Amino acid sequence: MAKEVKLNELRAELDALTYPATRADAITEFEDVVLRYADGEERLGDVLSRVTEDVFVDVDDLEAAVYNNLPTEAVGEPGQSEGEG
Repeated sequence: MAKEVKLNELRAELDALTYPATRADAITEFEDVVLRYADGEERLGDVLSRVTEDVFVDVDDLEAAVYNNLPTEAVGEPGQSEGEG
C-alpha cells in the first residue's frame, strides 16, 4: 500500500535515504510514496523520473530536485500556502 506524504512532510521522508545517492536509488527507495498536492497527487517515483540530476550529495540536493520538478497543481494558486487540510 502506498504511503501518502504532504509536501510539508517531504523532507522527513527524503532523510531516510543514505547520501550520496543516485536517482535510481531514490526511485527505488520511494517507489511506494505518493505526494499529496494542493490539487491532486502523484507518485514520488514519477517526479524523480523527471529529474535530470544523476547523483544527490545530500538531502538538500534531492529536495531541491524534487521541488524543481513538481507540476503547477502541486502548490495550488500562486501566492497561496499548502495549508494543513
